[in-house]
Amino acid sequence: MLSFPGATLRRAGRHWELYVIMLVPLAYILVFNYLPMYGVQLAFKRFSPSKGIAGSSWVGLRYFQSFFASPSSLQIIWNTLSVSIYSLVVGFFFPIFLAICLNESRSKRFKKTAQMVTYAPYFISTVVMVGMIMQALDPRMGIISKLIELCGGGSSNLMGEPKAFQSIYVWSGLWQSIGYSAIIYLAALAGVSPELQEAAIIDGCNRAQRIWNVDIPSIMPTIIIMLIMSFGFVMSVGFEKVFLMQNDMNLSASEIISTYTYKVGVVNANFGYATAVGLFNSVVNVILLLSANGIAKKAGQPGLW
Repeated sequence: MLSFPGATLRRAGRHWELYVIMLVPLAYILVFNYLPMYGVQLAFKRFSPSKGIAGSSWVGLRYFQSFFASPSSLQIIWNTLSVSIYSLVVGFFFPIFLAICLNESRSKRFKKTAQMVTYAPYFISTVVMVGMIMQALDPRMGIISKLIELCGGGSSNLMGEPKAFQSIYVWSGLWQSIGYSAIIYLAALAGVSPELQEAAIIDGCNRAQRIWNVDIPSIMPTIIIMLIMSFGFVMSVGFEKVFLMQNDMNLSASEIISTYTYKVGVVNANFGYATAVGLFNSVVNVILLLSANGIAKKAGQPGLW
């Protein structure tokens, strides 16, 4: 049936409240995601505040060449990739495991308590979280340092050891986000067909077999979608937490692309160079996202599009 513009506008007018509600997130996306794309051309220009972005002269790929020719570029890219993949592996599977455990819990009181305990750390601010990490790892008074000493280990400043930085970052992040990340998997598990569960019980499957043959296949589309989306953020390690955890002793392992662009672009006012590095980071994220989505589609799994 054909729909004329007048009829469409009348239907929209009857539900104008919904369109007003949509304006807020649309405005947010427009202002903070699309309008800043105008500044991407700084990656190819020698920016002059007096001339503005449009009036600044073009320099081509000079900033990209400078970054890749820098002795520290490979180390920065490696630090970003290694901590991102480490976070992806640890932070992706544990929430699924937690959601399955909570879903299989027979005690409602235990389930609610476990949910509250695991969700609560998510609402701790990054600054407070890093302060807690520093207090716990303090070589003189930190509880973790004292436990290491009780187990026969020596006293050491873990926050100053480059080898320990990634593990501290990843596992503290898992503690903070595991409960909140498990919510979507709990919602997916709530939609598993009871008939499939009953059929598995009739066939003699125990609880572990039902989880493996019924629950996990049923939520696999959700798992694949979340995995694809995670690949889109592989190079986007959280700036705030890494920057707050940085010090002169662990800088060789903690310097990542986001902190590097901040120091070069904001502190040193080299806006074009910082924009070029950030654009490279974004392009890699897009390539990884498209690749993960394409692989999922070829494997017969649902994709983002």
